[in-house]
Amino acid sequence: MRSRQGRVTAITVTTGTALAVITGVLLAACGSGEPVDMPSAPATGAPAQPDPRGQLAARVAVAKDQRYIAAYTLVAQGRAPRSVLVTVATDRTWRVDIQGGALGGTADVAIANRPEGVYQCAINPASGCVRVAATNKKLPVAIDPKLQYVFIAWLDVLLDRQVPLAVAPAEPLAGTSAPCFAVEPGVTAVQPPIDAGVFCYNDRGMLVAAKIPLGQLTLTGDPAPAPETITLPGPVVTTAPLGTTSPPPPKPSASSPSVAPSISRSR
Repeated sequence: MRSRQGRVTAITVTTGTALAVITGVLLAACGSGEPVDMPSAPATGAPAQPDPRGQLAARVAVAKDQRYIAAYTLVAQGRAPRSVLVTVATDRTWRVDIQGGALGGTADVAIANRPEGVYQCAINPASGCVRVAATNKKLPVAIDPKLQYVFIAWLDVLLDRQVPLAVAPAEPLAGTSAPCFAVEPGVTAVQPPIDAGVFCYNDRGMLVAAKIPLGQLTLTGDPAPAPETITLPGPVVTTAPLGTTSPPPPKPSASSPSVAPSISRSR
């Protein structure tokens, strides 16, 4: 019995000694006069403001991965509504059919991009396809309807942070409830990388509306599945491409001067 009690006493003394040492250390720290580091409270600054350009770029990144056939209506002041059919194929070839896209609105054309080049194809009336530029390159100004850039080339511009652009939220355009963004080129140049306008993309990355100098584009109906590749609407020919402006009126034919008939007098 005595040995058990001795052991209990030894444990009690040891524990008490440890508590005493710890208490002494804490009291010494409190009385040392040295500052004690306290954990800092987390910062509660103002929430970060949304970045319109980042929001637009996120939607454009989704748009760049889309493959589809989509129909649009183009409305411009002083002109009847025109139809635009956009095809972006699985193999990244593309074609944009534009009603009234040539000859001052009197001829329909398709702009088609294939590995062998960019073609302008007259589709109403059909007269074949003319190679007018290298693949993914701009068309000569005189024959360029420009609408194709909205769906293809301008996507890269909107994604490139190195291109100076001013982007701000915009009111939804008529016919859509998707988020819209006003875009203004930040440089003054003869040919800016993108036209100023308002662009509206839905959550699936589809352009549902756009307002540009050429007019307002509005998506009509749901997009259809994309083909494997685009086809040209006619054979490749070597004729001159159609210009965007109306051809000059034909010059009046020069009439030959009239010759007065000779009158013979009999004597």
